[in-house]
Amino acid sequence: MLDRPPTQLSKPRRRLPNQRWQIHLQKTELAQKLADAANLSPIVCQLLINRGIETPAQAKAFLEPESLNLPSPLAEFPDLAMSVELLQQAIASQSKIAICGDYDADGMTSTALLLRSLRSLGAQVDYAIPSRMHEGYGINKRIVEEFHSEGVKLILTVDNGISAFEPIARAKELGLNVIITDHHDIPQKLPPADAILNPKLIAESSPYRGVAGVGVAYILAVSLAQKLDKTKGLIQPMLALFTLGTIADLAPLSGVNRRWVKRGLKLLPKSQLPGIKALIQVAGVQATGGGVGVQGYKGVGKDKLIIQSPIPSPQSPIPSPQSPIPNPQSPVPNPQSLKPEDIGFRLGPRINAVGRIGDPLTVIELLTTDDEGLALERAMQCEQANTSRQQMCEEIEQQAIAHVEDLYATSLPQDRVLVVIQPNWHHGVIGIVASRLVERYGVPVFIGTYENEELIRGSARSIPEFNVFEALEYCHDLLGKYGGHKAAGGFSFPATNLPKLRSRLREFANQCLQLQHLKPLLQIDVEANFNQIHQELYQQLNNLHPCGIDNPDPVFWTANVQVVEQQIVGKGHIKVTLSQAINGQQYQFKAIAWRWRDYYPLPPRLDIAYKLRENNFNGNTSLELELLGVRLAQKQLEAQSHQLQLFYQASPKPLRTAFKYNQRQYTCGVYQNNSLPELRIKNSDGKVLVMQPGNTIGLLGTSREDALEIDLTLPQYDSIVQAAIQALSMLSAEC
Repeated sequence: MLDRPPTQLSKPRRRLPNQRWQIHLQKTELAQKLADAANLSPIVCQLLINRGIETPAQAKAFLEPESLNLPSPLAEFPDLAMSVELLQQAIASQSKIAICGDYDADGMTSTALLLRSLRSLGAQVDYAIPSRMHEGYGINKRIVEEFHSEGVKLILTVDNGISAFEPIARAKELGLNVIITDHHDIPQKLPPADAILNPKLIAESSPYRGVAGVGVAYILAVSLAQKLDKTKGLIQPMLALFTLGTIADLAPLSGVNRRWVKRGLKLLPKSQLPGIKALIQVAGVQATGGGVGVQGYKGVGKDKLIIQSPIPSPQSPIPSPQSPIPNPQSPVPNPQSLKPEDIGFRLGPRINAVGRIGDPLTVIELLTTDDEGLALERAMQCEQANTSRQQMCEEIEQQAIAHVEDLYATSLPQDRVLVVIQPNWHHGVIGIVASRLVERYGVPVFIGTYENEELIRGSARSIPEFNVFEALEYCHDLLGKYGGHKAAGGFSFPATNLPKLRSRLREFANQCLQLQHLKPLLQIDVEANFNQIHQELYQQLNNLHPCGIDNPDPVFWTANVQVVEQQIVGKGHIKVTLSQAINGQQYQFKAIAWRWRDYYPLPPRLDIAYKLRENNFNGNTSLELELLGVRLAQKQLEAQSHQLQLFYQASPKPLRTAFKYNQRQYTCGVYQNNSLPELRIKNSDGKVLVMQPGNTIGLLGTSREDALEIDLTLPQYDSIVQAAIQALSMLSAEC
């Protein structure tokens, strides 16, 4: 059994996600003190501490946002009173008002919110949204002049306008009044509008500071309705649209956003807006008493995933055209409250998809119509656009990965940035692909495609240590239009500048990035053992909601768990059962790892990082884990180090012993095979299991010629190997 060359056993170890784990500093004493004062779990209190909340008063304000006394927005926004007055005058005189919106979820929900509210308040109002493909972001001179020719007297921008000096100046030349509502960064020179509402112009300490474009629109609409004393029936529809836009735009869920979104999430499942009802039904989201379920779509074929969990999949299946269309007049089952991830992962993308690759008019009609039939028709168009967007993203992502692997993957440690330019990619989705490449390669990504033979247009996404806007500024002489912030940006440049731009971005990246930064960062809140995870903890975690930007979903980690079962499901997801032994008792949870096919099968022992999700299916409720990261268990790494010592140490006599495992008797020993050590374990039937240190593939049989190759990471083999090593370790200690 000893004559097969050892190289035939050597197969590379399966890789795991290449991540940096950053675990928050644990303030155990402070967490316990806060837990005693607030009657909360110490785990929840550590989560609060991680978010800068360290006193019982701060905890109360965070957990009960309705307890805060908010200042009047009229006192916070200097131009709000003027804005309300201009709109009030336009309504009274029946002057035409025109809204200039934007094509992302924030811009479209802002436009719909002001259209609905102004129409209900008696205004003559219409709107325009610039073309993503042909005009790009923001109000422009063409739109201004078109408004003027149509007799518009007042222009109202939403989610844009703060940087549009020339178009606003042109509007003033034409005698138009202009109100700018925006939330983007303030330029050095403000446009000459009659009134500007932008939270970046108010105090940083203001609870209104973090509102998105739809938040500014909501404040303006509510203030106007209050001035006219016509708030009845207006607030709830506006709050639903505010909630949808705020979460989809990834606005910080702090200050008034936290308070209003928490209200809005309770209202959304019960919303009477036909568009919201149709969108929720078509997206397959249902609210339940303790969380959110996702309607399962049963299908035939290996790529059909039956969703039985509320965990929001980035690749969730879409009902086929033959599937029964849900009735938007049917009530949502057990209406309670949606969670931000239902909007972020299921509702928001369906709206954003239209802005990316379709006509924003579809979304505006969806969110402003009172016709149930039209709402359903528009919701289905959003669904179709999202399906097309998913397919485009998948195709472009695979092409981009192939391009990177072919040309740039080996030089990433030297380049420290990816610049990926290819023809015939859709501008509307390359930003999403850039985010996926950052997740995969752990470096900043600048991705673009040819507008024409002479011009390249693209998007950038980043890692925490790399500032996209500063990088674009560093290359300003090579670029045409550009803009953005620390984490993301957009740009265009002459195609002839591509080699110079690639070189300049490498230069910038090497100035600010070290090699240790070139791994995706996983920020982890707190360690939790499986016996600490239960419904009581989950209900306390619900008090932290809504979670999102500035209040992320809690991320836990657990050490040294065992992989009991695992399988590939759907389009490359791993479904796994995990177990942890605590004081002789086994605790198990089911988990899902999205798009982790490359890491299958997972090793038998892992440290895991995850979010908690509640699964409501067929009337049963259970907690599940959404895996975000794994690494070889640190205890296992220590054991492997000890194993190597066992295999290579000099011993006065051969290491041979007997041991019992699962009521059966075995013998084992360390032997030399062509000068390489290997462990052999023999049972009473004469079968021998062979493993060599560092290999995950072993042999099992009565002779080496007819032995089968086996996967040593499978629990049944890993457990007996560990038992044998433990027996040999005890023998080694005696020698």
